Amino acid sequence: MLDGVDRAASRAMLHAVGFDRKDFNKSQIGVASTWSQVTPCNIHIDKLALEAAKGVSASGAKPLIFNTITISDGISMGTEGMKYSLVSREVIADSIETVMGCENLDGLVAIGGCDKNMPGCMIAMARLDRPAVFVYGGTILPGCFEGKDVDVVSVFEACGKHAAGQITDAQLRGIEETAIPGAGSCGGMYTANTMACAIEALGMSLPNSSAQAAISPEKLMDCFDAGAAVHNMIKRGIRPSHILSKEAFENAITLITALGGSTNAVLHLLAMAHAAGVKLKIDDFTRIGARTPVLADLKPSGKHVMADLVKIGGTLPLMKTLLQEGLLHGDLMTVTGRTMKENLSKVKVGYPKGQTVIRPMNDPIKPDGHLVILYGNLAPEGAVAKISGKEGLTFTGTARVFDSEEAGMTAIMAGKIKKGDVIVIRMEGPVGGPGMREMLGPTSAVMGRGLGKDVALITDGRFSGGSHGFVVGHISPEAYVGGPLALVKNGDSLTIDAAKRKMDLHISKAEMAKRKAAWKQPKPRYTKGVLAKYAKCVSSASTGAVTD
Repeated sequence: MLDGVDRAASRAMLHAVGFDRKDFNKSQIGVASTWSQVTPCNIHIDKLALEAAKGVSASGAKPLIFNTITISDGISMGTEGMKYSLVSREVIADSIETVMGCENLDGLVAIGGCDKNMPGCMIAMARLDRPAVFVYGGTILPGCFEGKDVDVVSVFEACGKHAAGQITDAQLRGIEETAIPGAGSCGGMYTANTMACAIEALGMSLPNSSAQAAISPEKLMDCFDAGAAVHNMIKRGIRPSHILSKEAFENAITLITALGGSTNAVLHLLAMAHAAGVKLKIDDFTRIGARTPVLADLKPSGKHVMADLVKIGGTLPLMKTLLQEGLLHGDLMTVTGRTMKENLSKVKVGYPKGQTVIRPMNDPIKPDGHLVILYGNLAPEGAVAKISGKEGLTFTGTARVFDSEEAGMTAIMAGKIKKGDVIVIRMEGPVGGPGMREMLGPTSAVMGRGLGKDVALITDGRFSGGSHGFVVGHISPEAYVGGPLALVKNGDSLTIDAAKRKMDLHISKAEMAKRKAAWKQPKPRYTKGVLAKYAKCVSSASTGAVTD
């Protein structure tokens, strides 16, 4: 009797939200929307969610739209608020899992537009292991100022140029007002576009979902098709665990390497693999990078934006090339119900003549990967550098130590950083921050002041996909838990060697031990609330900064 009462009650609740009698015999598919007015990355996703729901309905299933949160890195960057950014990845994953689990929905379409939306959605999909498709909200179009394309990173770098007296107040205002012309994710091969491409290579998005403009007919069709694709997966019994294999993660690493993607991909792919029960290690990035060239001339270190790649055909021709070169696993299942090889079977190899976005295999920007994993006495558990080749491969300099991003930024903007300095920003790791803030402000200020080739910056925090220069992040163990970065003093000499994949502090073992014995852990910066909870749960960056 109780079961009957429960079912009757649930039917009564669903009648109130638009179900009729025949809908109770249909598969129920959740559409997780990350719509919000707090960021242009997600401002349009409410409309995309409605389109995905139409696709679900047209396939014969019943959609149920629900929301989760998003935050804006670009707005919070350089402030205390940025500490919530990586935390939001966990909140998104937990909230989607909570709704899907509580309502016992059969499948999921998740639509994400900003950096943490994507891994957050994917972590939830892996945990739930119900038929699911991820839809990327799409890239923004570039702005234009004084005849040149501009984007969000242009604004950060303009601040450094303004501080150095290289541009006027009016020019800075002009860049601010034109850099972000509408809806969509940051335009270069920054973290959002990187993760969208990685998820497509994993097989969890429909073909070319990662290379479509946010406001376009193609993106609307992508959403509609995703709704139908989930119902097809339900009928065929295809779940994320059938797709998210070690080889699928290798495909993701291969594509983002060829595209010159963000260092955040290391952190997020490790976390996604953890949720999927796949044993991915940071050293897998080294192994795959050794055989994969960087082919895309995309911002931040290159010239083009994602919209330029969209114009010439998107990611599919590049993936077809990588497949033919034996760099992708083609026999893996995807959300289409077909293998990667089958999805690419009708795609033509190569791009239009004269394009300069994607280089040919025999003329790469860099012959091997740009995501370099470093070890040494400063990073016993590893660190992540993004080496495009333009920065050089080694840097030896003098430590300038700061115990927060704000302190480092103040010194850079005041002109106190000189050629040969290594800026050390610590106590910004997952636990110490807490939240592992991105150092886009300091790295952009360094570039804006014209010091990009003259100084290095290292941190136990992380970097925006828009960061470039000689920078190393994710240093593990982090300073707050007593990692070697906590022991660095002003004036110390240290070396970063991307060729040898090492970063070392030039002091003796005896001196290191002496400093370690004298070190005391600082008091936590937060004692209650979400940041305090996060600090108690989060793992090292070297394992993805996961909380479960």
